[in-house]
Amino acid sequence: MITDMTTSQVLSQQDIVAAIVSSTQDVFSTMLGVEITPGDILTAKADVEAPASGLVSLIGLAGSWSGTGSLACTGVFACTMAGQLLACTFESVNEEVLDAVGEITNMIIGNVKTVLEEKVGEMGLSTPTVIFGRNFQTRSARVHDWVVVPFDSGGERMCVQLCLAPNPEKTTARAGFQMPHLITV
Repeated sequence: MITDMTTSQVLSQQDIVAAIVSSTQDVFSTMLGVEITPGDILTAKADVEAPASGLVSLIGLAGSWSGTGSLACTGVFACTMAGQLLACTFESVNEEVLDAVGEITNMIIGNVKTVLEEKVGEMGLSTPTVIFGRNFQTRSARVHDWVVVPFDSGGERMCVQLCLAPNPEKTTARAGFQMPHLITV
């Protein structure tokens, strides 16, 4: 359980897992017409369990809570997802596949963000960054745990990951002074 001591906001691992599973299954069934099954939940430190070769798509979250969401899969599964989204066939990873996986990441993590905002308040979402290649490793500068939810579809594996923590820089303007309240008119 993660708690923001300045606002008493509580976010449990179960909250994050439920948001990831629901959002991923919704996007896959609605946008891709594909069934996807969640696996056993993992927790990882800085090194996220991702393929040593394949594709990783990262997207940042910022607000009173901040962090990173990620989708990791093989090049073959990336081609399958892109093909389902764009209604065509891809033999290999190309620009269209990378863009499609970035958009799928945006939809999944965007939906996760919307669900979690009910507990932690408004957050912004960055533009996805998609990395494809061989023998690479991702690492986060944050020391918080990642919640990793593996999914299986037709024998292919994909992991959706989230690292989210209270953002101490957003809770006070200066030591001893609260952030001013913003009102949208």
